Amino acid sequence: MTPLEARLAALAAAGETIAYGQIARDLGWTMAQLTSSLETLMEADAAAGKPFRAALLRQRLSPDRLPAPGFFQKAAELGRPTDDPAAFTEAERTALHLCANIPG
Repeated sequence: MTPLEARLAALAAAGETIAYGQIARDLGWTMAQLTSSLETLMEADAAAGKPFRAALLRQRLSPDRLPAPGFFQKAAELGRPTDDPAAFTEAERTALHLCANIPG
């Protein structure tokens, strides 16, 4: 498990989100490194039929705490319906929180 995956798993288990800049700083990564890693994770999640772990990230100044537009663009490219960004994000986050708290 990569440091990013471990951090996202902890966020899912705690039912929390984090701003892109904060997780990049925490990991010592550039935003380009973070973006690339998130896109790779989204591709893996889509291939496995799992909720997008990248949904746990949010724009720092977003009043609705939604992910950045690139998240929705990538999700749409991967075949997920993003017509209602707020509902899509909520569904992804709920699924992640549930998965993280069900013993496997």
